[in-house]
Amino acid sequence: MSWKIKEKYRRLLSDEEGAASKDWGGKLTICLVYPSHYATGMSNLGFQAVYSLCNSFPDIVCERAFLPASAEMKEYEKSGSRLMSLESQRPLTDFDVLAFSVSFENDYLNIPVLFHLAGIPSFAKDRDASFPLVMAGGAALFLNPEPVADLLDLVCVGEGEAVLPLLLDVMKSQRVADRAELLDTVARLPGIYVPALYQISYENERVAEIRSSGDAPCRVKRVWDADVGSSVVASSLFAPGTEFSDMHLIEVSRGCPRGCRFCAAGFIYHPFRQRSLAVLKQEAERGLTIKGRIGLVGAAVSDYRHLGELCRFIAEKGGKVSVSSLRIDALNENLLDILHSSGHKTVALAPEGGSQRLRDFIKKDITEEQILDACDTLIGRDILNLKLYFIIGLPTETEKDLEEMTLLIEKIRQRVIAAAKKNRRLGSVLLSVNPFVPKPFTPLQWCGMESLATLEKKYAYLRRAVGSLSNVKIQMESLREAFLQAFLSRGDRRLGAFLVKAREEGSWKRAARDLGLDMELFVTRTIPLDETLPWDIIDGGERALLVREYERAFSSCSD
Repeated sequence: MSWKIKEKYRRLLSDEEGAASKDWGGKLTICLVYPSHYATGMSNLGFQAVYSLCNSFPDIVCERAFLPASAEMKEYEKSGSRLMSLESQRPLTDFDVLAFSVSFENDYLNIPVLFHLAGIPSFAKDRDASFPLVMAGGAALFLNPEPVADLLDLVCVGEGEAVLPLLLDVMKSQRVADRAELLDTVARLPGIYVPALYQISYENERVAEIRSSGDAPCRVKRVWDADVGSSVVASSLFAPGTEFSDMHLIEVSRGCPRGCRFCAAGFIYHPFRQRSLAVLKQEAERGLTIKGRIGLVGAAVSDYRHLGELCRFIAEKGGKVSVSSLRIDALNENLLDILHSSGHKTVALAPEGGSQRLRDFIKKDITEEQILDACDTLIGRDILNLKLYFIIGLPTETEKDLEEMTLLIEKIRQRVIAAAKKNRRLGSVLLSVNPFVPKPFTPLQWCGMESLATLEKKYAYLRRAVGSLSNVKIQMESLREAFLQAFLSRGDRRLGAFLVKAREEGSWKRAARDLGLDMELFVTRTIPLDETLPWDIIDGGERALLVREYERAFSSCSD
């Protein structure tokens, strides 16, 4: 390994708090790989939770590896070094298991890059027992593992607390010398998907049939932790300079009870589960000995039933509180007082739909009056910077819906300006505008994404309508990245070759062209309700519910 890379690793480790260091003798060795950069991976609470869980077993060593930054990537190529683990700086090929943790579909593109840097063949069929067994988990894999199925030996379909203990027990007893026997064994475990035991046939752009072999189940049931109440997931690693490095993160709940029709969290993490207040208080008190600010996280923080009491407890202990976003219809005076005293200058709200019709279509269950009341309440607490999340390109969206969005933004802006003048302070409205991307296991999974040309026109309209207004700023997600995300979200197993080709070519557009993949068709096609979906290999138990909600959404538009 290059001395520059070694020096960087030593510096990172010396600055960290909580990194594990174990002797390898006779233990199962796992390298937990995050397919993005160190600063991003270290901010991911799920990644940290898996790292801690694996290292809680005395006979397992778990270390970490990350996608190198651009400059470091050049150093690897220049020196001919292989990708190493952070803790012991060993080559990834020395480990028994490589475990990828993937939260976002676009990071699928980085998996072949990491294989290349590690000197490991990208396709599972090209690896023998001399290479580590390769597994993966994370939210992206809960949704649709098929684009990377040919690259992996196994996939964890579900929450780590429910999947990993049984899987690790088998791995510790059998190790990986006989790869085929091990995979046959683990395929019988709940929540384990072994792609090699499934044969997929295609008919043009669609999946025609999914067949399992051996003892593999016809469909893999997604598993979840039924007992989150008595446990806690919180920061275990602290690294300066990374996102959220100034706070101790605690997960207060798992899933979301709302069931918004575009959002996967309410479906893949179903049912909504809440942690014990006593356990969270204990963890918050411990966290305050490390950091002065507690970050409360979850898909539905505002719906945690003891949120106000927990925030008061943290404040009484001398700590500050941060929350990622607040549900518009769940604001209360006590919570806002605590957030204000914690130094919150900005609060994020998510109307999502720009018009009332679209909010009803996606089952957001909030009105314009509630949105404006929430803004008034925040402004009344001297929180004059509001961040608003909107989605454009939702199915059935029209120009009238966009016009209604701009009128709502103007009403909110006027409120902020009036309060700012009164208080002699600056205030702002930050709009975060993202295109609709259809996600598996949601009621809108059958809907296509709008074409890039149409979305570009809508972006241009919003820039003209509100982009030049005082006190208003717009952040717009890259349409190119959103298009790629939709392609990977809806893709099937044939995309494995695309991912590998994209690394070789240095361009995913060129890779798709060379392989004859019609990306536009994958992304924008409306899928018939009776068609087999690539992710039907996973049994989430909610298909009938999804169909019912899909039909209700469109019937609400025709009323």
